[in-house]
Amino acid sequence: MEMSDSYCQGVRVDMSSISTSMSTDPMTEETLRDDLRFYFMSPCEKYRTRRQLPWKLAVQILKIFMITLQLILFGLNNQLVVSYKEENLMAFKNLFLRGYSGVDEDDYSIAVYTKQNVYDSLYYVIDQYSQLRNLSVGPVSYAEENEKFLHMIICKKSYMRGSVEPLEESYDIDAQLETVCLALDPESATTWRMNNTSFFELEFYRLVEIEITFALKGINLQTVRSHEQPDCYTFFVKIVFDNSCHSGKVKLTLDFDDASSVCKNWKISGTAQKSTHYLLIFDGFVIVICLISAVLCTRSIILAVKLLQRFSSFCLENYHYKVCEDDQREFLNGWYILVITSDVMAIIGSILKMEIQAKSLTNYDVCSIFLGTSTLMVWVGVIRYLAYFEKYNVLILTMRAALPKVLRFCCCAGMIYLGYTFCGWIVLGPYHEKFEGLSRVAECLFSLVNGDDMFPTFAEFGQKNTIVWLFSRAYLYSFISLFIYMVLSLFIALITDAYDTIKGYQSTGFPMTELQRFLMGQKEGFPLQRQECGELENVHPSVMLCCCKRIPKDDSIILIS
Repeated sequence: MEMSDSYCQGVRVDMSSISTSMSTDPMTEETLRDDLRFYFMSPCEKYRTRRQLPWKLAVQILKIFMITLQLILFGLNNQLVVSYKEENLMAFKNLFLRGYSGVDEDDYSIAVYTKQNVYDSLYYVIDQYSQLRNLSVGPVSYAEENEKFLHMIICKKSYMRGSVEPLEESYDIDAQLETVCLALDPESATTWRMNNTSFFELEFYRLVEIEITFALKGINLQTVRSHEQPDCYTFFVKIVFDNSCHSGKVKLTLDFDDASSVCKNWKISGTAQKSTHYLLIFDGFVIVICLISAVLCTRSIILAVKLLQRFSSFCLENYHYKVCEDDQREFLNGWYILVITSDVMAIIGSILKMEIQAKSLTNYDVCSIFLGTSTLMVWVGVIRYLAYFEKYNVLILTMRAALPKVLRFCCCAGMIYLGYTFCGWIVLGPYHEKFEGLSRVAECLFSLVNGDDMFPTFAEFGQKNTIVWLFSRAYLYSFISLFIYMVLSLFIALITDAYDTIKGYQSTGFPMTELQRFLMGQKEGFPLQRQECGELENVHPSVMLCCCKRIPKDDSIILIS
């Protein structure tokens, strides 16, 4: 296994100077050794040694249970909200888009191709809006302000001036846009078309976009089944007629923004009663547990820093030896950093969840990110306790041993991957939908690396342009051959090599570091004398030997072009 690239520039003197130094106090050394041994013990060993209850372990177990339960409750509630919004969006598209088939295109809902279809679709939206209360089967109505219905706003954006003559190949366009808007009251639907005839006379060669906006009110009654108070929603609907391409195809899209709030007048009877206050109490208890966990882990980090300072001072005063960096990192437990980070994210997520339940916030996405990430980190942190058992820590040791090589390998492979990404986007983008954008190209290539969707990617290239078709074959064959047969195989080989090394060490024993020699009370060989790295080629992946002279033999590789 590869040695650490960094090594400690220890302050050492020859053995004669050590023999004349101050003699070591046996009591001080033994006390330090006992404290260090106790710090590196597992929770069970600490209990057997000093009868110290594993408070951190108990708090972590309780926190795992509570955060997971909190996430499940939030997920079930969020699922109801998401389904309500998605079904309302589908209902609005079927209500207001003429001829909608129920399936969207790539970036629009439906398209029209004639002037009459544009007029029919525009009038259809207004007619459906005016008859909404007689059409919709859901609890939806017009939004009000000061006891008056909010108007529907229709805005058309056009070039300031324009004339186009395709036959004569001439045009005269003023690229500056002008916007003209019209407000329609849903109660005056019978006279709107007659009173605004000039507004609906569209000049399609100048028309860029028609935007229709209106607000609707709705109530999510399905939350009653989960013993929660139903939310009142305001939907800000926007319908766009996009003619920016002037290609003869007008794309229609419908989308909305929503805002939830507490209903003003509500009454729930029967078995479905409001249970928000119980959830708020539970979230508050989660915050308290996370604070306790963060405090205990912070205390452990402070204790580790103090022990490191004691150990470093002891080595300098008695052995004239500076503790190497890898041994120093043993005192800085990365699991504590992970736990503290998860605690902070869980606290923030719980506060956002409480605000959402109190109807002060409506952003479920941010709350989901914090709660989901904190739950992920909490469950990953469980591996720390499994690592105390030899048969369960193979994964951690393999990852730590293979990580440096894997990162360096990914940097090199990433350069090739980026090259293929840019090349595929610029050359194949106009001819294949999977190569239309950089992100889509990267996703397509990643799927190909994993052997997914290969034949459709090849088959969707048409043969209209022979040069591009031939290039696509060379591009795809070279990428798949290079990354599947070489890059991916080497990537797996790096991890397999690290795993084999760890399995060998579990059979024959791991090499000992200076810190481990001190903890075992081995007088001879502490501190370790400098050795050539060739003699210490394989080291413990968790605490690599660093106090040896580094031979940069791996840096002398010559690249032959």
